[in-house]
Amino acid sequence: MKFIDEVEIYAKAGDGGAGSSHFRREKYVPLGGPDGGDGGNGGSIIVRATSSKNTLLDFSYKKQWNAGKGEPGAKQLKSGSAGKDIILEVPVGTQIFKLSEEENTETPLLVVDLSADGMEHILAKGGLGGRGNVHFKSATNQAPDYAQPGRPGEEGRYLFSLKLLADVGLVGMPNAGKSTFISVVSAAKPRIADYPFTTLTPNLGVVKAKSGKTFTIADIPGLIPGASEGKGLGRDFLKHIERTGVILHLIDLSDKDNADQAMSVFRDIHGELEAFSKELSEKKTIIVLTKIDAITNENLIKECVELFESAGYTCFAVSSVSRKGLEQCIEFTASTLSTSAS
Repeated sequence: MKFIDEVEIYAKAGDGGAGSSHFRREKYVPLGGPDGGDGGNGGSIIVRATSSKNTLLDFSYKKQWNAGKGEPGAKQLKSGSAGKDIILEVPVGTQIFKLSEEENTETPLLVVDLSADGMEHILAKGGLGGRGNVHFKSATNQAPDYAQPGRPGEEGRYLFSLKLLADVGLVGMPNAGKSTFISVVSAAKPRIADYPFTTLTPNLGVVKAKSGKTFTIADIPGLIPGASEGKGLGRDFLKHIERTGVILHLIDLSDKDNADQAMSVFRDIHGELEAFSKELSEKKTIIVLTKIDAITNENLIKECVELFESAGYTCFAVSSVSRKGLEQCIEFTASTLSTSAS
């Protein structure tokens, strides 16, 4: 399924039905007496978060949504039927912004953040139905011929923006081993190949530690210097890390000659996180040195671990192929999440 995480739509709630101006035929009653019924309310457009969806693909095909109009009132005090509501199901984690009628004129206004399964919000409320002429009868006006028109339903342009909800985010340069890592520790099956930008969309997986603790993990497409300014695939996917509780920063050791090179790569990517969001750069970060099965220089691994730990980071050296070091890394990550949640 194609991953779509931002779409613009137009939503129009149904207009209310007009009230009826009608008079019954009854002897000795002026003009038979008013008996016009009320118009029905217009249908509303409602958005609902569901965990059964993980993309906004449906809305890339259909950009305009119109709820049903209310039916007009009728004689004998009969009210018109209400217009049919429309329920738009979106992935959990979808933020909805109201857009200005004039494009590029102002910052979109956040309307709602649908951060929980089943959460609902009325995006556009249906118009009220008009009251029939029976409501306007008085001592001085026994035969009113006025009935209210229905009120228009709300409408507007909206931006749906999906931010994945995951406990852990995997970040790193292209080919750092993120896709292989998530495919081994979870049931996720991302595309894996030996060239940059193999992963073009985020992948989600559920990880179960040996202790029994579980957490969700997101593989974010490879970042490069300048990602926060839109280079590579970065800015499109940096937002998906914002909701994570812990970041696993993967660094490929197979092409490094010394520990300083590994630290330089880390600083480049960490700088992009900070440029995008200071809060993002301050998240709990665990360093994961990958592809150690391809390292013959054991001192290089030791030097890298010591360098990162001296900088205040917990560091693990792992091989996703042989699974060396993975269990310890996963257990520590699960424990860190439990500690931060308590």
